[in-house]
Amino acid sequence: MNASEKQFAQTVKEHRSTIYTVCYMFSQDADEVEDLFQEVLVKLWKGFEGFEQRADIKTWIYRVALNTCISQDRKKKRRSSEVRMTMDINLFEDNDEETRQVDMLHKRISRLQPFDRAIVLLWLENLPYEEIGQIVGITTKNVGVRLHRIREQLKQMSND
Repeated sequence: MNASEKQFAQTVKEHRSTIYTVCYMFSQDADEVEDLFQEVLVKLWKGFEGFEQRADIKTWIYRVALNTCISQDRKKKRRSSEVRMTMDINLFEDNDEETRQVDMLHKRISRLQPFDRAIVLLWLENLPYEEIGQIVGITTKNVGVRLHRIREQLKQMSND
């Protein structure tokens, strides 16, 4: 393994939970999350040599992961005519109150537009508004405005 490959492997190791979290927010299917994860890794590898370190590596990883997931989400919606057969039951799933609340929040967030989902994800990761703005390409003030609107939108959603 050459130095670049070792550096890439180390970077992925350090940031794999960030990548996985982004992928998780864009899918409710474990296999699809794994596919998204692999797709993000491919995009990161292709762009790794060209990464100029003008931004923090974590900011770059978020941007690549979000762009990849949003792109795949759009492709998925175009193919939405496919019917997927799944079991809607998981006997090993936790059913305590906290798990139900997290699941409800995840379902509501998944109904948001991809750009808004990205902002919520970054906010849930406790990133400062300035960094969120850098990652998604909007001003810090606009991040605050969008988060306020997103919170209102989430409150208005039913539990379906």
